[in-house]
Amino acid sequence: MSFSVEPALHVSRPRREPALYPPLAPYASGFLAVDGDHLIYWEMCGNPRGTPALFLHGGPGGGCSATDRRWFDPQRYCIVLFDQRGCGRSRPHASLIDNTTDHLIADIEKLRVHCGIERWVVMGGSWGATLALAYGQRFPERVRAMVLRGVFTARRGELDWLYRNGASHMFPDAWEKFLAPIPPAERHDLIGAYHARLTCGDDAVEMLAASAWCAWEDCLTTLLPTPSAYAEDDPAQLALARIECHYFKHESFLHEGQLIANAHLLDGIAAVIVQGRYDAVAPPVSAWELARAWPQAILQIVPDGAHASCEPGNLRRLIMATDRFADYP
Repeated sequence: MSFSVEPALHVSRPRREPALYPPLAPYASGFLAVDGDHLIYWEMCGNPRGTPALFLHGGPGGGCSATDRRWFDPQRYCIVLFDQRGCGRSRPHASLIDNTTDHLIADIEKLRVHCGIERWVVMGGSWGATLALAYGQRFPERVRAMVLRGVFTARRGELDWLYRNGASHMFPDAWEKFLAPIPPAERHDLIGAYHARLTCGDDAVEMLAASAWCAWEDCLTTLLPTPSAYAEDDPAQLALARIECHYFKHESFLHEGQLIANAHLLDGIAAVIVQGRYDAVAPPVSAWELARAWPQAILQIVPDGAHASCEPGNLRRLIMATDRFADYP
């Protein structure tokens, strides 16, 4: 394992601070029918002859944004993004039908073939890191390198931290609001209680539960408070909350500890793992254990970073990592 901690802020920096690349538009986009029910939205940006890169968004259920195109040098990369089943521009919206990790892995392979790509650099944070690891362990021959952030491996301990006994000790005020929609008799299983409300068929109940679910997650993502990413009654909240809860209710359709136990399947794949020291969504222990099991992974702990990719230290390291692999064979 290679390990580093970013230098303290008073240490001199390179002349040009790494930053997001300028905004850009796709040169190709469309919808790919991955089965009889689902159409996934995809797009390609940057240089068609550049190093192929795949960006995997978080959630599950989060969807891609225009900002996600900007993690890669558009002169050196052919950048592929897609909205996973049920979220973003993919259809049907917020659908749980045939929505599992295995389905998403299969979708990535169908998209790779559709785009005519042999191997790509794979980038993902949070759930995107989970999916990147699951995909890479299934198809290591298709991965050139990986850039991961805020590693989440979907183990029971990680879910208990978020929804039972852990982050609640750090954010008791937000936790109280998260508990509010659930009667005391159901609070022993918050994932199950929220799942019941997010799939009940009553639009008002579902949206109330989705707003509370997303508000809890929002407050954990950055080191200092930031405005919510969602407007009131934003339908994107329902997709994120319903799909995320569906995955977590089913242990993300992974065996307990699978992604750490199978890290040996990534042997030979270079990687940079960017991990905020104060990540309250995905505490650093999972990134640490993954890096210990994966000799080619360089773990970079950002001392003033939390979970979000937009945290300054996280952003800086992520851009440096994509630059590192831009001409990777």
